[in-house]
Amino acid sequence: MDQLAALLDGPRARGAFLLRCILDPPWSMRIQDEAPLAVTAVVRGKAWVVLDEGEPVRLLPGDVAINRGPEPYIVADDPGTEPQIVIHPGQHCTTLDGESLYQAMDLGVRTWGNDLDGETVLLTGVYSMQGEVSRRLLEALPPLLVQPGGPIISLLGTEIVKDEPGQEAVLDRLLDLLLIAVLRAWFATYEAPAWYRAMSDPIVGKAMRMLHNNPAHPWTVAALAAEVGVSRASLARRFTELVGEPPMAFLTDWRLALAADLLREPDATVGSVARKVGYGSPFALSAAFKRVRGVSPQEYRAGAVAGAAM
Repeated sequence: MDQLAALLDGPRARGAFLLRCILDPPWSMRIQDEAPLAVTAVVRGKAWVVLDEGEPVRLLPGDVAINRGPEPYIVADDPGTEPQIVIHPGQHCTTLDGESLYQAMDLGVRTWGNDLDGETVLLTGVYSMQGEVSRRLLEALPPLLVQPGGPIISLLGTEIVKDEPGQEAVLDRLLDLLLIAVLRAWFATYEAPAWYRAMSDPIVGKAMRMLHNNPAHPWTVAALAAEVGVSRASLARRFTELVGEPPMAFLTDWRLALAADLLREPDATVGSVARKVGYGSPFALSAAFKRVRGVSPQEYRAGAVAGAAM
């Protein structure tokens, strides 16, 4: 599995917060829910996303905005409209003065807003727990990206208002599918991270694929250079220039990212994970994992299990 495939395999919504918003201008919401990732799709009308830094971004029908948290942002009918609504952690919705709007703006099954015949219809999905989206995917994304959502928007819009057995699982998977489709389209643009663009280089791309496909191998820069047919110095220089970090630093990050995913598996042990990702012992993996992530593999695993049980 290449790194892009592994990134896109990461999203796993579990009882995700999903809502259809129907709004008539003027409207403006300050989103400060601290969610790791939020998806906003425009079904009808238009909207603007305003970050605390940077220019406002306009969304038209069919557009999907991906916001990477936890920084707050505004979604509004116009960049100049002052926020009237605040979305807090846990998707608690209030006025600026703290008065709850849950009942006042309830319009039916997973539907919320100020007018059932409102000019704008948005679909909003929120990944509320860190474990639902891999850390390496979040680190690859900008604070905001916008791409067309395609036919999945219509399907999600149809399903979001249904209240049938198993509906939560259906909506989770549709949210995952929409997110993956948008991210795949974004990775094909010039805005994609340097490491992704570097995969098209005949030398660096080959080296990266070798590291991706066999992370457990005892790689050195010299061994990798021999495999791709260039000198050690040439590979190290070219790899660092295109990817933004040396080959062995890239390999360490890849190994630890894989280890984090493997530690979430029910039967995984630190020892078995260490062997799969190229560390000679559980101690070696633990030391590297704690140095980079700030917690031990055991602590990370315990937190992941607890999050999955919520």
